[in-house]
Amino acid sequence: MKDGTVRRRRTRMAGALLSALALLTAATGCGGSAESAESTKETAKETAASANRLEPLTDPAKPQLPVTVGSSGGKKVTVRAADRIVPLSGSLSEIVFTLGLGDRVVARDITTTFDQAEKLPVVTRNHDVSAESVLSLRPDLVLAETTTGPDEAMEQIRDAGIPVLVVDPAQGLEDVGPRIQTVADALGVPADGKRLIQRSEDRIAAVRKEIPAREEHPRVAFLYLRGSASVYLIGGKGSGATSLLEAAGAVDAGAESGLEKDFTAITTEALAQAAPDAILVMTKGLESVGGIDGLVKIPGVAQTPAGMERRVVSIEDGVLLNYGPRTDQVLRSIVKQLYGDGS
Repeated sequence: MKDGTVRRRRTRMAGALLSALALLTAATGCGGSAESAESTKETAKETAASANRLEPLTDPAKPQLPVTVGSSGGKKVTVRAADRIVPLSGSLSEIVFTLGLGDRVVARDITTTFDQAEKLPVVTRNHDVSAESVLSLRPDLVLAETTTGPDEAMEQIRDAGIPVLVVDPAQGLEDVGPRIQTVADALGVPADGKRLIQRSEDRIAAVRKEIPAREEHPRVAFLYLRGSASVYLIGGKGSGATSLLEAAGAVDAGAESGLEKDFTAITTEALAQAAPDAILVMTKGLESVGGIDGLVKIPGVAQTPAGMERRVVSIEDGVLLNYGPRTDQVLRSIVKQLYGDGS
């Protein structure tokens, strides 16, 4: 798979792949397969009812427009109205809704699956934007990522006179604040952007304080799995997971072992070099290979410490790499699954 294609898939899957947020817990070090499966099921039941709902700011401000803001690539975009907004990624949709402006969103892309957006029309086919669908909704602002495409569709939207704000994709925790502020500024609510950033940073800091002190940091390998397409990749530098794992007190085993690419095809040698104590996967990816039982059948996995202990950290596709208002929830789930009760 070409590097550009993988990067594009990674950014979009971070926005949300086909499902609601359910922070699943796998075994944390010593349980057998039956115990692991039961633990995962119970955690899913506990979180499914509420985890996929966003928590908007209280008393949100009314947009003060027009504003001219910077877009990716050094371009400037003037936003004169924000009554009909179309965010073209799950991550950007999440920011708009959490700023308390969800009632102004008129469409969603396929990666936007949280509860408040469920009834909105979808304007993407697979992961490609349909310009016709977007324009039919008469938006006054479109929010996109640098990876949103195809380019022809985005140009068609611009040619129709619709302002398009393009936001750089998230790579780590340091991107949470800038992305929120970029969207808030474009919507004419800069003060609320600062409020949301502060809330997000406070909650992330609170989770980090709960991480148990350890002499050795667990090594965690991020695997991207799509069994139906026979895609089995291990994340390296630039996969987007390094910052999150380090915040959880762990080591990104793939990056630390010297994998320079965003993602590399899984081999027995690569896994042996990474030697992970735990494996981080997306929920749909884990399901696509048949759960933990199928995961350990991938060549090389069963021979790693993680495979031998069946130690898997499973996070829903839709939020794992979003780096936005719900990142504290993702971090908390990773911490819980890695350390359990802290013992």
